[in-house]
Formats: sequence, C-alpha cells, structure tokens
Amino acid sequence: MIKSMTGYGFGELTLGEKRFTAEVKSVNNRYRDIIVRLPKTLQVLEDEIRSQVSSRIKRGRIEVFIQIEKKGGEAEYDLELNLPLVRSYFRIFGQLSDEFGVEEGISPGELCQMKDVIVMKPRQMALDEARQGMGEALRGALDSCDAMRVQEGRAIEEDFIQRLKVIETYVDEIEGRGPLVVEEYRKRLQEKIAKVSKDMEIDEMRMAQEVAFFSDRCDITEEIVRVRSHFQQFRHYLSAEDEVGRRLDFLLQEINREVNTMSSKSSDSSISGKTVEIKAELEKIREQVQNVE
Repeated sequence: MIKSMTGYGFGELTLGEKRFTAEVKSVNNRYRDIIVRLPKTLQVLEDEIRSQVSSRIKRGRIEVFIQIEKKGGEAEYDLELNLPLVRSYFRIFGQLSDEFGVEEGISPGELCQMKDVIVMKPRQMALDEARQGMGEALRGALDSCDAMRVQEGRAIEEDFIQRLKVIETYVDEIEGRGPLVVEEYRKRLQEKIAKVSKDMEIDEMRMAQEVAFFSDRCDITEEIVRVRSHFQQFRHYLSAEDEVGRRLDFLLQEINREVNTMSSKSSDSSISGKTVEIKAELEKIREQVQNVE
C-alpha cells in the first residue's frame, strides 16, 4: 500500500482546564524534513515530538503546530518587572537630574507604562501533563493526516495500474512486431538484389548471413524480458508496507532506459512510434511518483 506525501491532520485533547490542539501538514520533499512549532515554555519536548512524527512519516516536509489554551480562551500569564531595565531607567533619570536639574520624581504607574518594564510570561506547565496532552493531540493529528495520505495513495496506485496496463499493451505489440521486422527486411533485401543482379543467381547462403546479422542487431528480446521483470517488481512495491517512492523512481529510470534501447535497435517506425507512447506514459507515472512516500 503506497501513501501520498501530501496530507493534513488535526487532533485535540482536553485535560482539566487546558485544551491541547495539534496540526500536521505534509508536502512533497526528497528527504524527511520536520518543522515543529510549539510554545517556548515547552521547547524541551521538541525532540519527543520529532520522534513521534518520525515513527509515522518517513519522507516529506512535515510541519507540526501545537497550541495550548485554557478553557474559555484565556491564557495564564505571570507579570514580572524587568529589573535590569528599571535600574537603567533610574540611572538615566539621575543623570537628567544632575546634568539639567530635572526633578527625579516619577510614579509607579508612569514607570509601568514605559516600554518593556513589565514582562508577561506564560505560566510554567507540568511536563508530564504537557507530554500527555501534546502526545495525544499529536497522535490524533497524525492519524487523520495518515488517513488522507492513504486515500490519496489509493488514487495514485489506481492510476499507476491503469498506465502500466497501457504500457504492457504497447510492449506486447512491439514483441509481436519483432519477427515481422526481420521478415520485411529479408524481402526488401531480396528485391534490391534482384534489381541489381537481374538474371544472376542469388547466393542464398550470403543472403541468410545478412538476414541473420540484421536479426541479431535488432533483436530486443532481452529488453522486453527486463521491462516485464521491472513491471512485476513495480507492482510488488505497490503492495509493500514501507516507503517505496525512491525505489519506484529508480525502476522507472530502468524501464525508460530499456525502452530507449528498443527504439534504437529496432530500426522500425512502428516500434519507434510505440516507444514514444510508452515514454509519454512513463513520464506521467514519474510525475505521480514524486508524490509517493
């Protein structure tokens, strides 16, 4: 079963007065890249979150958003004085008084209105509570994201199967055309010799050698066997449980190489035309493979 790298999931959990929410967004990427955004007070749990995501998603760019809210939408904050800044303000006030005779008197209310004198800090949360809440919410988000990736993966797999059938039809036609190419070459060679030699006797042994040489040069049996083997392996990967995107991409490169060889060896316009159609289908599959985990 293949999975798409594109998905979205949401999960939430309420513990007491707190509501934990998690969002997971995944998109195409050659490697696995995990970006985690969570409250600063809980940065210590980032590695655990990354590990939880890594166990479920093997490839892609994954963004994780985690938020914690108090019931009713109220956040809990502690107010603190920025003491170093307050001391700096009073030092400046003293300098103004000494240099210019400005009175030092200032009320606490006026001081608190100055920028950054009061700092708001979110209240610390017990790590065990945060770990449980975030873990459960993230698990739900990963489950729903995975369901979306599986659903899209089924659609991609169905497209692969249909296109492989089309390609295999072309390969069957190419295989059936192979012997006819040799026979047509033999007839054309006989006609040319007959025109040139007129009443001269044709050397059948020499004719047979030329036809055999041509047949060996344009024989594509090995390429057809390898292509069909790659098709079988491609279908096998579609039912694999682990990530297969890179392996499918490699197989497509090998299939394309064999098809190019068929086209160059055949010296037949009909076979060349079918290989062009095959490569067009392979390109469409390759575009889809870029979105497979």
